[in-house]
Formats: sequence, structure tokens, C-alpha cells
Amino acid sequence: MFGWLFSKNETDSQTLEKEHTEDFSNIEVVAHYFKELSGVTFDKQLSILDSKTKSFCLNNEIYSYNELLTRIEQDKVLKEGLIDRLTTNETFFYREFNQIKELVSLVKQESAPVRILCAPCATGEETYSIAIALLEEGVRPSHFSITGIDINAHAIQRARQAIYRERNVKNLSDDLKSHYFHEEDGMYKLSSTIKDLVEFHCMNIFTQEFKTLGKFDYIFSRNMLIYFDMQTKDRAVKVLESMRRDSSKKIFFGHADLF
Repeated sequence: MFGWLFSKNETDSQTLEKEHTEDFSNIEVVAHYFKELSGVTFDKQLSILDSKTKSFCLNNEIYSYNELLTRIEQDKVLKEGLIDRLTTNETFFYREFNQIKELVSLVKQESAPVRILCAPCATGEETYSIAIALLEEGVRPSHFSITGIDINAHAIQRARQAIYRERNVKNLSDDLKSHYFHEEDGMYKLSSTIKDLVEFHCMNIFTQEFKTLGKFDYIFSRNMLIYFDMQTKDRAVKVLESMRRDSSKKIFFGHADLF
């Protein structure tokens, strides 16, 4: 009987040790999965991907990349957590403002209300910048609607909260900050006047769900293509082009989005 007991304990110990043996040798499978999911490629940044993903796994008691891929297909919250970990969303108001000025000029020439899309929208600075710029130029709120999408659920949550650090509003004049924000303890809370002009969705441009948003007059997609390889860039551009009401209308890409 004691022999059976020792044997069983030894087996349990070996099983437990096996279950917790780390195997993070195949980061390529994560890179492939994430590219298929989001279009983002880490081909030249595998060491960064490896470091971020490994720490994410260990924080969630996951001991191999194969286990990670299995788990995220079964756990939506875990999947969103991984996306949050691997995507960057640092931006600021009035970034590349000349493009926003051009958009405002185009919108003012439109006789009918226009729909504007920001994809991706990160934490909302771009969408809200457009709304502020339009109002500042006398465009009525009824003349435009703005939609922001991003694959990062945490970024979308922050966009809806619309509370920003001082560095995020560094490009705004004191008049704009005092008019559209409430400042407290170094944080800037956007007024509901602007927040109510924008809607946000956690969404991937490569999914059918994206199509359900309908067509738009103008599209901003700045600094997303830099994370794609050339084939995925072409695919993304075609998807965005298909979302326009009028093929002659402009899509605004970031200065870093080289083709």
C-alpha cells in the first residue's frame, strides 16, 4: 500500500512539474497568430514581442505560447488583454494638424452632413481633435458625425472616459484647454459637449463586423500602416477604400505610413 502511495505522490509531483515547465521557444507562432488577427507584423521585432508576450503569459499563469494560443481562443477577456499588451496607443491632440485643417476645409464645403471615421482611434485624441477643430471653425454639430474604432479594448475604454495627461494636450492653446476641458491635479477631463459628438467601437478593420458601420465621407487612418508588411498594407488600403461613400473622397494617412 505504501509503495502505491509513494508511486502516486511521485506521479503527481512529476505531473505538476510537467504542467509548469516553461516553453517559450517558439515566439514565431504568436507572431503569425497576431498578424492573422490584426495585420500587425513583428517580423523585425521578435525580441520585443517575445519579451512582452512572455511576461503576459507568466502574469496569467500560462507556461508556453502554445498554451496561450489555446487559452485566448476560449477566453475573450484574456484575448483582449493580449491585444492591449501588444498594441501601442500613445498620441496627443492636434497631431499632424495640417491634415485636420484640410479635413475641416473639405467638410465646410459639403452641403449635406458628413460621416468621418478614424481607424484606428487609439485613446480618442484624434477623433476629439477633429470635433474641436470643426466647432472652432463654426461647423454645426448636426453637420457631422465622428466614429472611432480600435482593436485595443482598453484604449477604447480610455477614449470614452476622455481624461488625459498634460502631455496629451500639449499642442492645444490655453483658450482651447480652458474651453473644452476641466483641469484637476494635472489631468484634463474633456467636456461632454465634445464627448457626445463621437462614438467608439472596439473593432478590427479586417473583420466583417467592420463593414456593419456603413460608409463614410472621410477617413483618417494615420500611423497604422507602419505596423504592416507591404501585402497587409495593400489589403488594409483596399478595405478602407471600400468604406467610402464616394471614391473621390480623400483618405488621410499618416506621414509615417510609407507605401
